[in-house]
Amino acid sequence: QGELVESGGGLVQPGGSLRLSCAASGSIFGIELMGWYRQVPGKQRELVADITRGGSTNYADSVKGRFTISRDNAKNTVYLQMNSLKAEDTAVYYCNAVSFTRFGRTIHWGQGTQVTVST
Repeated sequence: QGELVESGGGLVQPGGSLRLSCAASGSIFGIELMGWYRQVPGKQRELVADITRGGSTNYADSVKGRFTISRDNAKNTVYLQMNSLKAEDTAVYYCNAVSFTRFGRTIHWGQGTQVTVST
């Protein structure tokens, strides 16, 4: 099974911006959906945004207007531009990809990257 490698997390002040990137290894084929989830201790992992191969996007209400998801299909890479960050955006952010092959559907997860919004 291939892997997803995330980068771009870190510490930022409220109102600031961060850009997350996630690259799928070359051994993952047939990726249809890519997205970002986040999780804080004691809570379930929640969808932040996802994007289809064709470019259709879906956002959580809490990030609409502030976050933008995009992808480069040729590079099997998905990005999350996060603007106007708030303390409540603090979480571990996980990249997600759903691939379809003749063997069926496979869900892939990255290792997670910490985003901390604080003064």
